[in-house]
Parts: sequence; structure tokens; C-alpha cells
Amino acid sequence: MRLHLHNGFGAGLPSWRLLAGTAAIALTASLALALSQPAILDVDGQRVVSDVSPVTTNGVAYLPLRAVSEAAGAATSFDPRTSELTVRRGTAVLTMKIGERHATLDGRPIELKNAPFTVHGRAMVRGSDVAMALGSAVKYDVARGRIDVRTPGAVVAGVPDDGQ
Repeated sequence: MRLHLHNGFGAGLPSWRLLAGTAAIALTASLALALSQPAILDVDGQRVVSDVSPVTTNGVAYLPLRAVSEAAGAATSFDPRTSELTVRRGTAVLTMKIGERHATLDGRPIELKNAPFTVHGRAMVRGSDVAMALGSAVKYDVARGRIDVRTPGAVVAGVPDDGQ
């Protein structure tokens, strides 16, 4: 007759299969994240490097506002008391707030497609809303992981922009 003594050790712990499965999933997710590349961001043919990369989800790109707007020749300001962002390019002025879809363009009320949000202290704005603010075209090529911002009248790679 064999006696099995149970001292309570291991009671309530997950099975080794559950632990191994969880570890495999975590390893796969970690590798996918480590091997993934953030989207490449170009403004008027010049690579833009920001301390916060663009955020892409469901075919939509959210861009670091200050890095993109300044690369396109606009001035950007932020009021931390009110969370208000202002982008000025030429005579155009876009004013918006973090977390709100309501904005103004040249003093007229407009509705943004998505509210601006922050990532590591940087304002992120949907590409189409950046395009409106800068009078630019923003194209996100999901397959190539590339975001191109083209500002009308800008010289791209030594050739005047043709609006394409």
C-alpha cells in the first residue's frame, strides 16, 4: 500500500500546461513587438524622426503633431493649463484641445475625425486632421509602413511638388 502525502504545496497553482502555454504566447508577442517596425514618416521628402513614433491602427495613422508641423514649416504651441494646441502655417490657424473633437480653423468651428491624444507627452493627431491644419496631403501606405506628408508648393527631392 502506497501512501500519498499532500502537504498543500502546489495547491491553487496553475498547471504546468497553462504556464507553458502562457509563456509561449508571451514569447510570441514579445518577438512580434521586438521585430515590428514603426511606420516611416516623411514630410516633403525628408525623413522625420520624433521621440514618439506615429501610432497606426486599423489603417489610420496618428502623427506626432509638433514634429510633423514644424517639418512642414508651421509653428506649433501647447498650453498645458488648457490642453490647447495651436498650429500656424502662413495665415491658417488651427486650434484644438487634447481629448476633444471640436476645433477651430481660422476662427471657424470644425469637427475633427478623432480627438487628439498624448503619447509620452507628445500630441498625436489623425493624419487627415494634420493635413487639414497644414493644407497638405497625408498618405498612409499600410503595406509599406510608410506615411508621406506633402505640402503644396514644397520642393520634394529637388523637384517642385506637382500635387500628386
